Amino acid sequence: MSDETTKKKKKVAINDKVWLLISLCAALILWYLLSLGEATGRSFPFVNKVVPAVGTMTERGVFWKDIKSSMLCVAAGFGLGFITALPVAFLMAWYMPVQKIIEPWINFIRNIPALAYAPLLVITFGVGQKPAIILIWICTFMTMSITIYQGIKNIDVTLIKAARVLGANDFDIFMKIICPATVPFIITAIRLGLSAALTTLLAAESTGAQAGIGMRIRSLSNSFESAPMLMYIILLGIIGLILVKVIDIIERKLTGWQEKIS
Repeated sequence: MSDETTKKKKKVAINDKVWLLISLCAALILWYLLSLGEATGRSFPFVNKVVPAVGTMTERGVFWKDIKSSMLCVAAGFGLGFITALPVAFLMAWYMPVQKIIEPWINFIRNIPALAYAPLLVITFGVGQKPAIILIWICTFMTMSITIYQGIKNIDVTLIKAARVLGANDFDIFMKIICPATVPFIITAIRLGLSAALTTLLAAESTGAQAGIGMRIRSLSNSFESAPMLMYIILLGIIGLILVKVIDIIERKLTGWQEKIS
């Protein structure tokens, strides 16, 4: 690699950092202006009030307990969603009868807001983490199964036909064509599934959970404690960003062969 190319890459990296800094400063300025507003000041207290809320919630003995509970629900619900969505998506794409039977119901259920059937899960499974995990499982399963299914359906049929002409059986086609070509769509499904898990958290933890970020946000909103409530909302966003970065790293390792727009 030439020195000129290296300098260009360094320049791009520096520019990205500058843009990130500008974006952060713009957000802080907007936040500060909202904190000064008569109508918005109570809802959007500034950093100097939000950051100490971490200490306040820690002193109450709930901060780390909430994070642990929520991450457990997200991990369990997402994990169940992924391991069930993957085979269902492949079966729908590979076998037409399975697709005809299952796809309409997936599309039907995933258009219903999670809050609508959350009470039904509480009635069935009781209060606590179990209905929260099941709710996140349902939402992530719906999102990921459709995403992976659509990805498999978009694979170039010519490749499959050529493989059959060359004598490949279904197992060879699945392992050497379908699986490698589906990896980018699986990564996209994981990204969307994690987003669905986090956005469903508030609804999931309204199912009688005793701890959790979503449950705490709802509890703090009832007592009008805006500073700790905003802190938890920001925390949820930070967790989401960290998970996105982790997925980006995994994606680069698994799909390095894929051409991308720079």
